[in-house]
Amino acid sequence: MAAELERLAPDRLEVSDRTTLRWTGAWARRHGVRSAMVSHESAVGVLRTWGVPGPAADAAANRLNGRTARSYDTVICTTDWAAAEFRRLGVRNLARAPLGVDLTALRPPAADRAAERARYADPGQVLLALCSRLSTEKRPALALDALAALRSTGVDAVLAVAGAGPLRSRLADRVARDRLPVRLLGHLAGPEAVAGLLGCADVVLAPGPVETFGLAALEALACGTPVAVNRGSALPELVGTAGVTAEPTGAGFAEAVRELLARPEPARRAAARAQAERYGWPTAVTAFLAAHGAAPVTAR
Repeated sequence: MAAELERLAPDRLEVSDRTTLRWTGAWARRHGVRSAMVSHESAVGVLRTWGVPGPAADAAANRLNGRTARSYDTVICTTDWAAAEFRRLGVRNLARAPLGVDLTALRPPAADRAAERARYADPGQVLLALCSRLSTEKRPALALDALAALRSTGVDAVLAVAGAGPLRSRLADRVARDRLPVRLLGHLAGPEAVAGLLGCADVVLAPGPVETFGLAALEALACGTPVAVNRGSALPELVGTAGVTAEPTGAGFAEAVRELLARPEPARRAAARAQAERYGWPTAVTAFLAAHGAAPVTAR
């Protein structure tokens, strides 16, 4: 990779891996290249989800974050929540820049949702969706907990899960054991497939506790679907009143789903789309260029 960087001779370097690629900050400094690290996911949060005890996770995250800040000219954080673990260390080279969503490719369906919904749910059922990597830090099992809690109270809900990862077989075993109405769809290729699922769902679940932004949740909003989000993540900041924050339990997410379903459907879908429109790509591009100290793009 170092040889490839030498060949490319970049004007700016942006890195999103705070572990195996942190050496690139020193490379950039030696070559006079401005560099930035994008802080995806909370370091302390990820360590805790891996089972590292609280004090040890805090100490390890502080060391990692301090080294990251010293290695790069700028640390880019997509939300205030993401920036908090750097601010508590007194890091000054922080920049805020939101991520964005393709508001053209991901939008509410132009045609009736019924045909797409029929692939996942019967008429009258509540269709929940989860779009996530199936890994420990994403807490996908919470979506199954929420489904079970809803069904135990008489809500005829079903769940469609888009995504792959190391927990897939464990989730599949539970679905079979508990006879839960869940479809594990695997990886969905292309924005049309993703938009089709997200746009026909009644509610999308975002159970991850360490999300620093939440692109999957933003994509759901762009498709006109509200989101129930983990209150411990950055997502409450992202979804605003277009979503509902949930306690990180099955019962907590079930309650958030019921609250969203109680809102008139046209209103909740319009609110979701309006929130997503605050995060179009032009906004993200402008903010990231500013974080890099680069000139803004001039429209032709």
